[in-house]
Amino acid sequence: MKYFPDSYKPLLEARETERAIKIVKDLFEKELSGALRLSRVTSPLFVPQGSGINDDLNGVERPVSFAVGNLNDQKMEIVQSLAKWKRMALADYRISAGFGIYTDMNAIRPDDDIDAIHSIYVDQWDWEKVITREDRTLEYLKSVVREIYSAMRRTEFLIHETYSQLSPVLPDEITFIHSEELQKEYPSLTPPEREREAARKYGAIFVIGIGAPLADGIEHGGRAPDYDDWSTPTGCGHTGLNGDIIVWDDVRKSSLELSSMGIRVDSESLLRQLELKGCMDRKNLYWHSRLLKGDFPLTIGGGIGQSRLCMFLLKKAHIGEVQASVWPEDVRREAQSLGFSLL
Repeated sequence: MKYFPDSYKPLLEARETERAIKIVKDLFEKELSGALRLSRVTSPLFVPQGSGINDDLNGVERPVSFAVGNLNDQKMEIVQSLAKWKRMALADYRISAGFGIYTDMNAIRPDDDIDAIHSIYVDQWDWEKVITREDRTLEYLKSVVREIYSAMRRTEFLIHETYSQLSPVLPDEITFIHSEELQKEYPSLTPPEREREAARKYGAIFVIGIGAPLADGIEHGGRAPDYDDWSTPTGCGHTGLNGDIIVWDDVRKSSLELSSMGIRVDSESLLRQLELKGCMDRKNLYWHSRLLKGDFPLTIGGGIGQSRLCMFLLKKAHIGEVQASVWPEDVRREAQSLGFSLL
């Protein structure tokens, strides 16, 4: 199996890549914070097992857990993401509508794929912002997506100013398309194949409505029932106030998801989605009961992959060129045969 494109050669050598990674992260963090009015906060690496705070992702991934000896062997879980913790933090910090928080999130997902764009180590900017009831609309979601996309484009330009060989490729505007529309346009393709074709066509897309079954009865992608609102009707027979930012990666000649985000569930959509997923028992967990009692504000939030963004902007073919993790030995050998090493 080949992991790198034919005749692939990194545009930055290893030490310059390490410097460039820091530049990308510093630049984008400032752009994102300023665009969305987010303050940086410290976040946990692990949370109590059984609290409902950890992100269940698609509901089948196994979190890494361990017992704390000095707490009577209480079980803790390494976070898989901070989707639910951030909303609790907004309530505890008493953040006002129109403002929010972001954090450096480090997670371990042992059941994730290990390939050119996936790793069991996840690093992302997790962010969450307080909104009003009137903001729970598709138009508001799109306005936030445009702000994030503009931050990506500004970072891309500034990286090009530092490294002239890294030419900007993002289009001026991001294209919005609902997962139902993709299914109708490419009925014979799988959801990842549809994303690939749309990303190739437009350069940058936001796929709306991920989590609910489409007209063919199949979900475009999995979403847990207790953070993104993927079930609220938005007109034209569509549902969902969430989605993914996906770009065309010309190095790999494929699509690359950079962000998953959405308007979060309110009490009504939480109960609806718990019922749809057959897990109404979760409503009695600590986090869920607090939401249903009205302890948490209405929010929008998401995660933006740090290594994914670095990989894209620095024109790397494998995420292991910008992230230290574990990789199959044949991947390392192929990289070495091309004259470089993975981190």
